[in-house]
Amino acid sequence: MTLFVDTSVWSLALRRDTIPDVAEVDALRRALLGEEVVVTMGLVLQELLQGFAGPRARAALLERFSALPSVTPDRDDHVDAATLRNACRRGGVQLGTIDALLAQICIRHGLVMLTTDKDFALAARHCPLQVWQR
Repeated sequence: MTLFVDTSVWSLALRRDTIPDVAEVDALRRALLGEEVVVTMGLVLQELLQGFAGPRARAALLERFSALPSVTPDRDDHVDAATLRNACRRGGVQLGTIDALLAQICIRHGLVMLTTDKDFALAARHCPLQVWQR
């Protein structure tokens, strides 16, 4: 299984204080130890960098992420993400623009979304998104 780790999980895992006992963080830890492949994307890195202060934290984050394979959306991904978002909205799920793009990237590349954001589980009812489950 190849995991796409959402910002919500990275934020918990990279906390400076105690790391919470959350199943998704444990799954990320196991994956990084070699049990799974972890894939990221520029938007996730951007969101994390926006949440960390100081050059030392920035440098550490950039170094950690440099080892991860990264996927880049193309024009079709943006078009398909809009279609996905509209389908979710028709189904009563309000999925944000960035989240729709992240979901589309997972669908296109056959990645399993590792997230604590419940919106992705709701979206998966209206599209072929695979969301990690305990």
